[in-house]
Amino acid sequence: MQIYKFGGASLKKAESLKTIIEIILDKDELVIVVSAIDKTTNKLEKLVEAYLNNEPAKFEIFEKIKTFHLNFAVSAFGKRYNDFENGITNIFDQLKQIIDLPVKSSYDEIYDNIVCYGELLSSYILSTYLNINNVKNSLVDIRNIIVTDSNFRDAKILWQESQTLIKNEFSEKEIHVTQGFIGRDKTGKNTSLGREGSDYTASGLAYLLDAKSVTIWKDVPGIMNADPNWCDFAEKLDYLSFREAIELAFYGAKVIHPKTIKPLENKNIPLYVKSFVDHKQKGTEVKKIEYKLDLIPIYILKSNQILLSISPKDFSFVVEENISKLFALFTQYKIKVNITQNSAISFSASIDGGNRNFDKLIEDLNNEYFVKYNTNLQLLTIRYYTDDSIVKMTSDKRVLLEQRSRTTARFVIQ
Repeated sequence: MQIYKFGGASLKKAESLKTIIEIILDKDELVIVVSAIDKTTNKLEKLVEAYLNNEPAKFEIFEKIKTFHLNFAVSAFGKRYNDFENGITNIFDQLKQIIDLPVKSSYDEIYDNIVCYGELLSSYILSTYLNINNVKNSLVDIRNIIVTDSNFRDAKILWQESQTLIKNEFSEKEIHVTQGFIGRDKTGKNTSLGREGSDYTASGLAYLLDAKSVTIWKDVPGIMNADPNWCDFAEKLDYLSFREAIELAFYGAKVIHPKTIKPLENKNIPLYVKSFVDHKQKGTEVKKIEYKLDLIPIYILKSNQILLSISPKDFSFVVEENISKLFALFTQYKIKVNITQNSAISFSASIDGGNRNFDKLIEDLNNEYFVKYNTNLQLLTIRYYTDDSIVKMTSDKRVLLEQRSRTTARFVIQ
């Protein structure tokens, strides 16, 4: 059994579905994990906000999402569209019922209940398209298999419970299509595995099914030493160890979801990251490697950062008690902390911007601390840095915070 994961960038146009057929043509024992089409998740997030605020715009947003998918299906199915229109319409009817009801749950729970429809739609469209084109497959609702905890928007897979459910769902010598990113908790509520969590679904299924390998199909040649969207010197890395891939994911490399690697490492299942556009090329292989790789500098840039600077109002030392209070607040408000630094009477942290709880965090912090912050910053990580690589990336920037270890240099820059 092999696991293939296709992201939203692989499904930008209906014509992309032809490429998927080319990629899987010689496969007969395969699980395909699919993300929402293109930027559908972003659109559904806007729907969540409009629904929570009871804005009339929620119906306009809903109709735009529906029209987009219906047009996509028309392009994909051609003359046979009418045979499958009811299937797509039924999914949208379910979503419409949710936004017609009054708000009764928390933001995170509502988010997971609505955003999951992106993957439900894309998987139905892909499965149908494959069947129309004589690639026989079965559509599996992953929510009936992947059991998670109830940490909405960042749920963790419960392995034992999921293992019990998976046994009869994926038969050998067959192609299956299913959804990434989503699951259900023990009470039957929809959950999500965190933004870009389809990779985690793929590796989770590989672990549960003892798969031969996982392949993630991207719009890049493989894992690069920098994001080609913001630099012109990116090079493909042919091999990475599991350990190194975990480090890169932790620092914010966009190619791999942070939770993806550990299930694969536990069962020594190789991961391949390959180009959807040029699918015959080798890509990058992530596997168990006992020897030290001689790697070039790897650059990871995280945008939309906020640098917090916090000092106790009584000028007490920033010791374990204060730090534990701060991290308790970060956890309470689901604030992602990327880098920290403290002195005797101050604590600084770079956090992800765009968190809807940020104002509440600042309000709570102001009770005991002096708080300053800068927005619209970037966090630059250089793994296997050299002096030249640091100069190249920071010479024309204002550095607000800097940290270096033996192998990694990190800078909060403006």
